[in-house]
Amino acid sequence: MSLTHSTAPGVADSTGVATLATLADVAVPPPPSWAPQTIGWPIAGALLLLALAWAGWRAWRRHRANRYRREALAELAGLPLGADPAHRVAALRQLAALLKRTALAAWPRAQVASLAGSGWADFLRAHAGRAQDTAPLLAALVQDAEYRDDAVLAQWPDSQVQAVAGACRCWIAEHHVPV
Repeated sequence: MSLTHSTAPGVADSTGVATLATLADVAVPPPPSWAPQTIGWPIAGALLLLALAWAGWRAWRRHRANRYRREALAELAGLPLGADPAHRVAALRQLAALLKRTALAAWPRAQVASLAGSGWADFLRAHAGRAQDTAPLLAALVQDAEYRDDAVLAQWPDSQVQAVAGACRCWIAEHHVPV
């Protein structure tokens, strides 16, 4: 028996081996579709896109609403708090004014503009949000430092000035504005 024996007549060449031209190709199925086959996937995709759009819109609104915070923090970073005592006194007075301007940007003018002394300190404490531990330092600034003579403020140690500036930075960044 020969290994090159062909069972189909006329398929073999003169040597009895089947030629490649006479072989049939393997049937290849069509490639699968990339489109989802059920309605659930397009709905899930649309819901995901809506959720992403909503989250992006909320983040954009929050970013716009917190613009006054970023501006106040930038102004605070530019104050000469560690400079000589004369500049430090002016910077302390600017800190108190910066807190008031920040509050005026977030709350109605009628609610904030008339506050001074202990009422202003109570307002800062009530709206401190996560910055509650800064309330005593802020109270010292708005109840005491605003009404002191420049000579008294010039005597403040640098550590106290830096602590008050840190408290202002924390309050500006963390205060809570009710919606």
